[in-house]
Amino acid sequence: MASVDSLPAHDATPRATPNPRGASALGGEPGPLGGEIGVSTLAVHAGEARQKHGDAITDPIFCASTYTFADTQSVIDFIEQDQPREEYGRYGNPGERVAERKLAALEGAEAALVFSSGMAAFVGLLMTKLSQGDEVLFFDECYHRSRQFCREHLSRFGVTTRQVKTGDYQAMADAISPATRMLISESPTNPHQSIIDLERFAELGRDHGVETLIDATLATPYNLRPIDAGIDYVLHSATKYLGGHNDLLAGVVAGSAAQLEPVRNLRGIMGAVNGPQNLYLLLRGLKTFELRMQRHNENGLRVAQFLEAHPRVEKVYYPGLESHAYHDVARRTMRGYGGLVTFLIKDADWRETADVVDGARIARIAPSLGGVETLIEQPLVMSYYKQTPEDRAKFGIPDNMIRLACGIEDSADLIADLDQALAGRKA
Repeated sequence: MASVDSLPAHDATPRATPNPRGASALGGEPGPLGGEIGVSTLAVHAGEARQKHGDAITDPIFCASTYTFADTQSVIDFIEQDQPREEYGRYGNPGERVAERKLAALEGAEAALVFSSGMAAFVGLLMTKLSQGDEVLFFDECYHRSRQFCREHLSRFGVTTRQVKTGDYQAMADAISPATRMLISESPTNPHQSIIDLERFAELGRDHGVETLIDATLATPYNLRPIDAGIDYVLHSATKYLGGHNDLLAGVVAGSAAQLEPVRNLRGIMGAVNGPQNLYLLLRGLKTFELRMQRHNENGLRVAQFLEAHPRVEKVYYPGLESHAYHDVARRTMRGYGGLVTFLIKDADWRETADVVDGARIARIAPSLGGVETLIEQPLVMSYYKQTPEDRAKFGIPDNMIRLACGIEDSADLIADLDQALAGRKA
């Protein structure tokens, strides 16, 4: 396997990212000294040329909408030889190629594709892989916009979407039909944080000749490596932990180079690409990826333990807690459990729950997660306000639910802030 010095550079073919198979699920590629390259070393160096343009230590921002050719023969050579260079901004950007190689290395995949958002990556993958008469199967704990796209938009093109209870592998096996083309789940799920047995999920797909997709946004490649378990595609909203600073939108899907090539082609038609400044922010955010994830994991666990012991809290959803229904699977398959903590306020209606949210002084009220700042929200208000009570119950969204996305502040301060919010005290 490649050393850091020989990881793909700017002039390498972007569709041939080294795949660290055989390395540990969390350790990265074998290194130049015979050991394995660690996650943080990959996050800093993978996918980059050792000597960059202008001899700068950071990759430049390429603000070009089009790329020039020296002469007509250069255009012909580019077309006939499929040369690894840029042509037009909708098809790629040199900074985008670096980000894709870095993300593929972190994920342990042959290739990765960066999109303008996580939903753009999801839509691009499914639009490439599905045709009229096909069917997709979901575990039912999923991002509501993913569900909405499939039910309201894919259905217009003759694609059927069906859901089964999360974690019921037999129900999913029974639901697979000759028309089924993809099995889809998150792990962990949002906001309940259920954990999927990835090897069992992948086996279901293989046994029935169906591709599998895991949205691992909440886990990140630091905590979970679905490709190593045999999953075909791994998706992330890079807006969250991968970017890490609440200042960009991006998405990524990783998998084999051959499987992703038609997705890349459709992305070039759709134009669901990132701007050069966004790509720079993503690359910069990835440099500190492992360091941030260590703090997110630490804060998430400490806050979850505090909440579980608090008399005003009815229930905590966090896979790092022994009380969590999927703790055993999480402990077996994950390196850490992330910064997202979901909890229920005991004997509270929606307004009393909102008072706890409003009482937070460090956590800011906002959607999203995975950034350095702690965010808090009430799912009933933020994402399900227009849903009927019956639909909210069906999706497992009670009135007294709060979702806390721990940032990288000091855990003692986050706990003190929650303590005063739960007590109704003013800071």
